[in-house]
Amino acid sequence: MKLIKKIALATLALGLSVTTTMAEEKWPEKINFGVIPVAGSTSMKENFSALTDHLAKKLGIKVELQLAGDYTGVITGMQHKHIDVAYFGPKSYVEAQKRANAEALVVEVDAESGLPGYKGIIITKKDSGLNTLDSIKGKTWAFTSSQSTSGTLVPMVMFSKSGIDPQQYFSKVLYSGGHEASILSIKAGKVDAASTNTLDYNRGLGKAWNENDFNIIWTSDLIPGSPMAARGDLPVSLKMALKEAFLSYRDKDGLEKLKIKGYVEANDSMYNPVRDLIEVKKQLEAKK
Repeated sequence: MKLIKKIALATLALGLSVTTTMAEEKWPEKINFGVIPVAGSTSMKENFSALTDHLAKKLGIKVELQLAGDYTGVITGMQHKHIDVAYFGPKSYVEAQKRANAEALVVEVDAESGLPGYKGIIITKKDSGLNTLDSIKGKTWAFTSSQSTSGTLVPMVMFSKSGIDPQQYFSKVLYSGGHEASILSIKAGKVDAASTNTLDYNRGLGKAWNENDFNIIWTSDLIPGSPMAARGDLPVSLKMALKEAFLSYRDKDGLEKLKIKGYVEANDSMYNPVRDLIEVKKQLEAKK
């Protein structure tokens, strides 16, 4: 009888503990899902709508897709608790982790390589005669956003190591705001050269552009993939549910639009190489 009583008391205590935890971790009625603007708003809605619906179905609460005008808007939105979970680039995630206590949940797996990462590239227009880094000297150049990894950080480090000051090397330097905008600017002949990445380049293939529209004149080493990250102060159970929802995403058409195979579990240390790049960039700039 004493043993049965102990088991009953232990079971009651466990039940109370679980109930208390659930009460402390009450989920919101709705969460906001922010995405960095790697493409125009129409493309972003088309690419992320199926994933957003999947999250809502798995979580059992409303999930609202939030499109920002720039990368910083998503970081700031999470910092001020207007965004709960977000699709970041590697550098913007590092910034969000520092400013908004973002926690990496999962990382996307590239459809072509099968790796949780992608490569930065520099492109020019086909038949422009611009086929090397030397050939684009004195031409017009486009970065994407100051918070972009492949669109700004990676090429800036490469330029600095090569002794190139973009402001001096190019006749004009501008920021397009997103990868799709940079690629379309090259295609239209509005800009001579631009930095982007293999993932966003592949997302527009056959829709907004084709391979024979461009020259790829430089390719970087592998960059850690873009993560889905949650606000650190969200309920632990909600963050776990979000992670499982991303990991279980198998919609064929949705994955095809995103040009990924799916998601694998991520952790913050995966982005230490990006932090190293940021530090290298600072050191190189300090030597000027």
